[in-house]
Amino acid sequence: MYSLGVDFGGGASKATLLSDKGKVIKTATTEYPTFYGENGKAEQNPIDWYNAACKNIKEVTAGIDVSEISCVCFDAATHTAVLMDDNGEPVCNSVYWTDTRSIKEKAFLQENYGDFIFEKCKHNVDTIWSLPEIMFIKNNYPEIYAKVKKITFAKDFVRGKFTGDFVTDYIEAQGSMLFDFDKHVWEDKFLSLIGMTKENMPSIVNPLDVVGYVTEKASKDSGLKVGTKVICGATDTVMEVFASGGVNKGDMTLKLATAGRICIVSDNYVADKNVINYAHLKDGLYYPGSATKACASSLRWFRDVFGGEYSEFDELAKNVPVGSDGLIFHPYLMGELTPYANPKLRGGFTFVGAEHTKGHFARSIMEGVAFSLLDCIKYLKAKGIKVGKKAYSIGGGAKSELWRQIVADALNITLITTKYNDSSFGSAMCAGIASNFFKDYEDALKVCNKQTGKVRPNKENHKIYAKIFKKYKKLSKVFTDLSNEK
Repeated sequence: MYSLGVDFGGGASKATLLSDKGKVIKTATTEYPTFYGENGKAEQNPIDWYNAACKNIKEVTAGIDVSEISCVCFDAATHTAVLMDDNGEPVCNSVYWTDTRSIKEKAFLQENYGDFIFEKCKHNVDTIWSLPEIMFIKNNYPEIYAKVKKITFAKDFVRGKFTGDFVTDYIEAQGSMLFDFDKHVWEDKFLSLIGMTKENMPSIVNPLDVVGYVTEKASKDSGLKVGTKVICGATDTVMEVFASGGVNKGDMTLKLATAGRICIVSDNYVADKNVINYAHLKDGLYYPGSATKACASSLRWFRDVFGGEYSEFDELAKNVPVGSDGLIFHPYLMGELTPYANPKLRGGFTFVGAEHTKGHFARSIMEGVAFSLLDCIKYLKAKGIKVGKKAYSIGGGAKSELWRQIVADALNITLITTKYNDSSFGSAMCAGIASNFFKDYEDALKVCNKQTGKVRPNKENHKIYAKIFKKYKKLSKVFTDLSNEK
């Protein structure tokens, strides 16, 4: 028997087929575009997610008896609302969470509802949340918004295409800024700002609840058997936290993906405007943390604009000294979250000299992201959050041995690597738990995942980075002041 997990990340969908013995049978990945434009536009087409899922599912199930797939679980990046008509079809592209066009909406919400939003949502107002993003569409495209009858979220839209359900989980909802964090209900006052009521919103369920079964249409599109069980699923980050090993209080994950995240499993959330709070899959736990907005996406931007491949960047950067011969990069390509909460913030390369090569720029990007994560971890410590000396490393950027070492050195922590740790793997394990392949989260990890190594910090390199970080912080203030000028 098998379970199936399907993830939708910043630029691609990934499917993982897992056996009831905990073995990864096959994975498949399909990319889809993000549509960028003026003033920070970043949109994705929800139909692209569905098509990518179907393609991946066909690939991982080729050659197996699909009747042996017991359960399917989807996950995706949170905040990404899908605006739908009466038939459940998107009326427009979805505003991705990195979009920064809702600055005016953010300012309006902060001025008029800032304290109330923080009280109810446990988050500070920012352009990353669904509420200001939806308000932006409502304010700027009224003819499109007039067609909106239902609102759901990325993974829920795709799952709804497979089952016909209209639900979401409470973790996903916590990322919408439309939801009461403590009461687990949609907040009427927030919904009124976008002209909606609770009837327009999906019902709230638990991540492992069975919410439907694969329909004939989805079966034809994906190759799955009609009637295959589907659970709700949750957000990509909580699936990664779980997949890497973060299931107990004090467990820490460090994510080098589209965004950078440091999450620490806790038995309570941290009510601070620069800390991001979500519930964990496991009852009674949370994973408060920080966020660097442009992490691996910084290196992807460099690749797309200047050419090259990630393997090339690694090789070139290995030959560059620690500190990149003075070149410093600030990864504020789309504003920044912790600890600045400023969508207008922009960064750059500083101390550029004629001696600097492509390898210097590649390494300085890796180091700049590490400094941004160090900025985050120092903020968490300052807020009284206990930060350990080790973390599970996750995300595409963590596949780079060099980048892992740079981060370990800069933050002075040990990074633990595991054989599998991506979101689709976490979803596949959740589907396995729902199928009774595994007793609980701990049992699933024990059976399915293994640690593969540790990256320990180099003390001499840490001393060098500590000195450079002081310059980094001074420059951050300069970038902040200039970005805020009108």
